[in-house]
Amino acid sequence: MTDEEYVIPPGGGVPWRDLTMDEANRPTERELEITAIETMALQGNFTWGLIKIETDTDHYGIGEVFVGQEALDIVERDAHLLVGENPLDVDRLSEHLEQNRTATGTMGQAAFSAVQTALLDLKGKVADLPVYELLGGKYRDEVRVYCDTHGGESLGEAQKRDPRDVYTPESYAEAARGVVDEGFDILKFDLDVPTHRSADTASRRLDNEAIEHKVSLIEAVRDEIGYDIDLGVDLHWNFTAETAMRLVDKLEPYDLAWVEDPVPPKRIEAHRRVTEQSTTPILTGENVVTVDGFNDLVTQDALDIAAPDVNRCGGLWELRKIATICDMYGVPLAPHNIASPVGTMGGVHAMAAIPNVIALEYHARDVPWWDDLITRTGESGPVIEDGTVDLPEGPGLGIEIDRDVAAEYLTEDSELFF
Repeated sequence: MTDEEYVIPPGGGVPWRDLTMDEANRPTERELEITAIETMALQGNFTWGLIKIETDTDHYGIGEVFVGQEALDIVERDAHLLVGENPLDVDRLSEHLEQNRTATGTMGQAAFSAVQTALLDLKGKVADLPVYELLGGKYRDEVRVYCDTHGGESLGEAQKRDPRDVYTPESYAEAARGVVDEGFDILKFDLDVPTHRSADTASRRLDNEAIEHKVSLIEAVRDEIGYDIDLGVDLHWNFTAETAMRLVDKLEPYDLAWVEDPVPPKRIEAHRRVTEQSTTPILTGENVVTVDGFNDLVTQDALDIAAPDVNRCGGLWELRKIATICDMYGVPLAPHNIASPVGTMGGVHAMAAIPNVIALEYHARDVPWWDDLITRTGESGPVIEDGTVDLPEGPGLGIEIDRDVAAEYLTEDSELFF
């Protein structure tokens, strides 16, 4: 290449570290080539972005990005970096993407997560092995799932009525009873919902009346379901350390499994202060998308439980690395997950291969067709039964997308990729 022909590469800088591979020395049956990456979006309770990696054989892999079109756009934009490569080189191709797209941030990590999951699905199909075997084997045959129960009513109800009439102790207790009766033995509620008179929300501070109302919600839940059920609450990064500590202190008698994201993400010192003050475990991490980020949190004692998002942390192998770092410091994982069954089953494979796991989040109880989107190899019935998911034993993720269901819930600007 002459100076006149040289073009700055997408990631910028000088392309000294070339991770492409034109030729590989493999047996014929493992000589595959990526020919295309297709995407589509479905409208569930979130926009679920799905991808399909196609090859010059009958093998293909599927994966899911974290929420929405932006990460799908990155997948589409970067597909050319993978076309022509052997999909079995999962680690090399993952690093190749990151090397060329160093400035894509959180949504870039979401895109890389989907690609890595799809590569692992594809590799499992080629090797006739489930993904958990590719991640190191299993610690368990079933994965515990916790139900995100929101705020007692659908979020839509709070848009139509006074939220103080929606988020009541009675509604929380009723929702908790419904979830427990479905077989879940661990659930979570949003506790940052607008249940108090108008306040200066910019200050991130709650007064005593607001705190007492939030405590009344949890008291009602405990009165309804008792203390044998694990119960967490989510504060969605909304409060000051001062307010978080006051609220957590008031919640201590209710033996919570965790308080999630009490202060804004990346404020490690604030997280450390709340964690240090509380005997209730503090959970955080859904907005942390790198192994380095979790290393900072655990080494600075800024959390008790880690919650990397299974479809935003860079991939299932990256999730495995995060778990290893956390395990060194005695920190368990309860991964964040707001995915369709595709991303969820990727998380199930990862959870089976990780020792220090509490449970995987389930965030779609209000989507009646969630189960119907996939079929499982050799399995029938609901994906989640009695609060657990049986580990898939089919090749790859052990699932296929139901074409008819996907077609019904496609977003307006999307097309089926099969």
